[in-house]
Amino acid sequence: MTSNAVPADGDPRRLLAEARGLARRVRLTQRVTWLPLLVLAVVTFGAIPVSGWGPTVTSDCRAVDGGQVCKVWEPAPQLYWLAALLLAYVVIARGYLRVARARGVDARVRPYVLTGVALTVVLFAALAAGAGAWIVPDPQVLDPSTSVQVLFRLLTPTGGIGLALLVLAWLERHPALLLFALGYLTVVLVPITFGWAVHWGGRWQFAPMLVITGGLLLLGSTGFALAQRLRRAR
Repeated sequence: MTSNAVPADGDPRRLLAEARGLARRVRLTQRVTWLPLLVLAVVTFGAIPVSGWGPTVTSDCRAVDGGQVCKVWEPAPQLYWLAALLLAYVVIARGYLRVARARGVDARVRPYVLTGVALTVVLFAALAAGAGAWIVPDPQVLDPSTSVQVLFRLLTPTGGIGLALLVLAWLERHPALLLFALGYLTVVLVPITFGWAVHWGGRWQFAPMLVITGGLLLLGSTGFALAQRLRRAR
């Protein structure tokens, strides 16, 4: 067997640098970062009318400190998020594979899609176990601590999207996407609403936050698409 790929007097440092450069170019070619952000933005915006117009099922109400606490289940939003997120990850996977075939490279999207699907299934299994509701044994729990509120927000569909984006940033070795995912999670967990949701109530109380998070995903998709176009134009 013969090979002339590596000269005998080749500089190992130069060869290593070239290998790393090639690996970096392949990662850049594999990236279609704008696609998952766009698909997830569409899913988030679609949740707004479903959350506002879907029915609310209440049961097992009991008196607590001059008021009452009930089990609450909103079937339409929960079923929407479950079906929409699973479909979204299928669309993202097909999009990545199609682009990879067109560019002649492999796509490392499978771990991201599997993580997104697993997060979705675990989240909605937890919701189904409690029918999306909480029975409050102590009136003080009606005003939970900040850490508990952050945990609740993390266990929402929008929180799951942020966790999946962290996985995608790790797979693509993408510092810009990592910063975006951390910023997105900050908006979800704090949450950052610019005071818009303060006076909203009823079935539309989640609309402002969905508009903000969906808009952030859409802006991120636009930014990454423009950056990719500029990079390929060079």
